[in-house]
Amino acid sequence: MIVNSILETIGHTPLLFVPLRGGEVSLYIKLEMFNPTGSMKDRMALSMIDSRPAKRNQHTDDIVESSSGNTASALAMISAVRKINFTALMDSHASPDKVLTVRAFGSKVQIVGGDDGLLATDMRDREAMRKSMEEGAYWTEQHNNPANARGYVGLAAELLEDLGPTITHFVCAIGTGGSLCGCARQLRMHIPELEVIGVEPVGSIIFGGQGGPYHQSGTGTPEGADVGMVIDYDVINSGRKVTDDMAFSVCHYLAKRHGLLVGGSTGGAIHEALSVARQAPIGSRIVTLACDSGTKYLDTIFDPEWLLSHGIQTVDVEEHFGDLIDNMPVAAHR
Repeated sequence: MIVNSILETIGHTPLLFVPLRGGEVSLYIKLEMFNPTGSMKDRMALSMIDSRPAKRNQHTDDIVESSSGNTASALAMISAVRKINFTALMDSHASPDKVLTVRAFGSKVQIVGGDDGLLATDMRDREAMRKSMEEGAYWTEQHNNPANARGYVGLAAELLEDLGPTITHFVCAIGTGGSLCGCARQLRMHIPELEVIGVEPVGSIIFGGQGGPYHQSGTGTPEGADVGMVIDYDVINSGRKVTDDMAFSVCHYLAKRHGLLVGGSTGGAIHEALSVARQAPIGSRIVTLACDSGTKYLDTIFDPEWLLSHGIQTVDVEEHFGDLIDNMPVAAHR
């Protein structure tokens, strides 16, 4: 395929078929790491930039976003193509690779946050700096921007093109809520009975409960931060929480048994997709999203020393989900 711009390669990502329970239930993982910056955020970043207000003054082509990494990388890439000046407010815990990626695209980075490395502290500091910065630039404001969710309409269309109205469950990590709610809303137009499950880290407060520290990057809402308006609780049937231990254990299992490197939020979503599959009726088709690539986290969740220093203990996923994945048949998509 010949394209005229890197932006034309956004979307149309592969769908990985994984038979479970001896083939009684099917799991489909949408591999969003095949987008140009390695995450699904390319979709929503393009939507937000395309939806920004018409030019009013000399600052319109200056944009700012508070992001832990993937959204910042996506906005930086698109800004390079569109000749826009972009500044990313990034957490102190953001990986050096993500900071360097934004700068490689020619965008600016301002690091905020404390020395404790906790997501809650950094996200609050990012918001404080965002509000204190001089007005003039366009704030894409991903947590409250309707264009965020609209960016995933195409993803839902791709799922329907591949699977039709046969999807029974949609399980997705929830951060800003754009991918979960944007997809679910579109899918429900064709599958009214679709079961939609949102997944957040233990310590996140989107679905209530006690707030606390967590290390699953780019997902959830920490205590003290506002839940954004993009989240539409009306399209979500249930919300679930996953510990860092279990989310990262699934990441290790997928890498070592399936050759699939994914980030922590994906590990949490797939953990819950497997939990759903355990109780799902025969013939169920469960869809989840691999939000980004694990290559972005080699020095954190795939580093034994980092795990040890943060008190994270991985478990044997094959033992935990043995009834689902033991003797998994090799099967073609059906």
